[in-house]
Amino acid sequence: MIQREITPVLRKMADQFKAVAITGPRQSGKTTLCQLVFPDKPYVSLETPDERMRALRDPRQFLSRFPDGCILDEIQRAPELFSYLQGILDANKKPGQFILTGSQQFGMMAQISQTLAGRIGILKLLPFSSSELTPKNDLNTTLWKGGYPPIFDPGIDPVYWYDAYISTYVERDVRQILQVQDINLFQRFLALCAGNIGQLFNASRIGSDCGLNHGTVSKWLSVLEASYVAFRLQPHHLNFRKRLVKTPKIYFYDVGLAIRLLGIETAEQLHTHPFRGSLFENWVIVEMLKKRYNRGLRNNLSFWRNNTGQEIDLLAETAGKLTPIEIKSGQTFASDWLNGMHKWLLLAGEHVSNPTLFYGGEQNWKEGDTHIRSWQSIRDFQVGAHSD
Repeated sequence: MIQREITPVLRKMADQFKAVAITGPRQSGKTTLCQLVFPDKPYVSLETPDERMRALRDPRQFLSRFPDGCILDEIQRAPELFSYLQGILDANKKPGQFILTGSQQFGMMAQISQTLAGRIGILKLLPFSSSELTPKNDLNTTLWKGGYPPIFDPGIDPVYWYDAYISTYVERDVRQILQVQDINLFQRFLALCAGNIGQLFNASRIGSDCGLNHGTVSKWLSVLEASYVAFRLQPHHLNFRKRLVKTPKIYFYDVGLAIRLLGIETAEQLHTHPFRGSLFENWVIVEMLKKRYNRGLRNNLSFWRNNTGQEIDLLAETAGKLTPIEIKSGQTFASDWLNGMHKWLLLAGEHVSNPTLFYGGEQNWKEGDTHIRSWQSIRDFQVGAHSD
């Protein structure tokens, strides 16, 4: 069993809050984590039709079965429970009573905001990070496999697993919410999103490529975000007297899923694939995001780009300081990789901390003010500090 980095944070929250909610993609390991951390708590899956019907028919009676609390898995399937949970938590000051999980944050988080604000701690669990896995694969295999736990525990072939995941979860869940009738159109939309990783999100262009209007594309992407399939990385606001791009970029929460949506079937095919650089960029950014979420912290990531095309791939902001991160998939360092960093450092001045470039090679060293780091070293990389 692979130890999850978020475990001590979950224990700490359960000691401080009356309830804890864990959101994240389906199959990211939420259920396994909760059952391992709280083995004595009763477990109820609201995906089970009988349990869901009991919860919907008589929420008070349903919850009365668990006087000391329980784990409620996929609670967004029975939203009526939230109001009754509010009364239970107000009547009992004991911490860690209920552990809630959900894979659709738009429904779950809206209910939490309305009924459980101030009573509940919130965590996000994404698939495995590189620091949770034994470092035994090359870069292409690491990207191709992605991070979903079922690929590593039973050792399922990633192609088979991702095909099943896309059919049973992504298409089923998202299509049900959106009421999409044309499966081929939705599949094309997913593939186009994967093909636009690292690009400024242009809803009109994507819409014209798959026959959708601007509003429909934006709505569909919002649901992909709420279901932890894809997300938009926002541009940073600090302009240094430059006109900035205000359009976000699109990335996937799991690079293995994006790779499969692009039709890539083997790790070897990544060697010469035109999207390899974008996929590596996606991987680094999500690794940084996982570091935040696994410590119970909010997303502090953005990118910087001005209207002339000058750009920094990633900025991590901590205590008023910006850590600029450039990302290159090549294995051999080239000095011109740092041209954009040098220009940005001159603009940023005192706002900077620990400029870094991650690349696809094996060595670590310092080039002027910038740390050059191998892709494997992201396992130990931290931005800022937080007392846990």
